[in-house]
Amino acid sequence: MTDISSSNALENPMEPGAQPRLLRILTILTVLGFAATLILGLFVAGTDIQQGEVQRIFYIHMPSFFGAFTAFGATVVGGILYLARRSETWDQIALAGVEVGLAFALINLLTGAVWARPIWNTWWTWDPRLTSAAIMCLTYAAYLMLRAGIEDPNRRRAFMSVYGIFAFVSVLITLFIIRIVPETIHPVIVGASPQNAQGGFEATSGVVLALVPSLLLWLTLMPITLIWHRVRLEIRLEALSLQKIRALNE
Repeated sequence: MTDISSSNALENPMEPGAQPRLLRILTILTVLGFAATLILGLFVAGTDIQQGEVQRIFYIHMPSFFGAFTAFGATVVGGILYLARRSETWDQIALAGVEVGLAFALINLLTGAVWARPIWNTWWTWDPRLTSAAIMCLTYAAYLMLRAGIEDPNRRRAFMSVYGIFAFVSVLITLFIIRIVPETIHPVIVGASPQNAQGGFEATSGVVLALVPSLLLWLTLMPITLIWHRVRLEIRLEALSLQKIRALNE
């Protein structure tokens, strides 16, 4: 039986233990950044004349989708590099990307429903983007279900790497569908005034001040930090599993 101290999980460069200084810094910046963007969205940005206070949810709704985009992109990178190098680390990154991205995608869907109720007078409508976003979530939920159903580790990692790469098509469709299908009630742009913004709101300086930092936070710091934490957790879980196997074979 291979000793756990020499296992791949514990040789991983992202090995858990004392939290790396960079990860601590990223975690602090993420927490502070999230608090700051909430303050900007709730108190600094002005109230939209047409939509009222509910428009403030937009500062989480739109950035959360782009956070999912980054996380699912990490799954593609992890899948490609796993297939090229057969390193467990890249498979762990791919899995973490799916879990973080799916969480962000669900936030995007739920906040969209909260916004839609007073604006569109419905929680849900089969708008092309809404439908594609729901399909995207189901696609990545299926990733987790399929992964749990494959027992052989090498086969599981290889199959899910390929799946994760092709699943990104659903993300691209969701991103560009408002350009492909014009019959959508989702805004295509945010204009300088309600008159020239399609389904949008007035992009005043307060809106820009609240939206841009939130986009940057969800696009970079949040997914990177959460994926790193999730990979470290996965390494701990794999090490624990090896310890259990070792104990049973002693």
